[in-house]
Amino acid sequence: MKILSRKFGEIEIEDDKILVMPEGLPGFDGFEKFVLLEDPKTAPFCWFQSVEEPNLSMIVMNPFLFKPDYELDLDGFIGTRDWENITPEDLVIYVVVNVSEKENETKITANLMGPLIINPKNKEVVQAVISDTTYSHQHNVLASS
Repeated sequence: MKILSRKFGEIEIEDDKILVMPEGLPGFDGFEKFVLLEDPKTAPFCWFQSVEEPNLSMIVMNPFLFKPDYELDLDGFIGTRDWENITPEDLVIYVVVNVSEKENETKITANLMGPLIINPKNKEVVQAVISDTTYSHQHNVLASS
């Protein structure tokens, strides 16, 4: 399947790479199909790209790369889903990252309060909302954990 993306232009993706957000992405109603795009030149950053809207794309990354002690109650989360035969080890976690530059200084922050939880077995993604936490929605990625 061919899709359009703002970052990569027209690209070919395999149908089995499409991820579905059955509850949608908060703030972006009507868009439920996404794909994770990786570019070795910008690793460890990836793009969470809408299949339906070329301009809807977010930079994401694995939070454990910069915050190894990041903790989520994945057992509790799995219990709220209809995900059968899934363990926390089966899930893939990404967080949305914001990169900004001001006065020649690059700032990279990550939303640790709203991780994307991917179930690779059924290709579903849910953005969890963690409210009772000390984590920030603007965690400084470049600072120590």
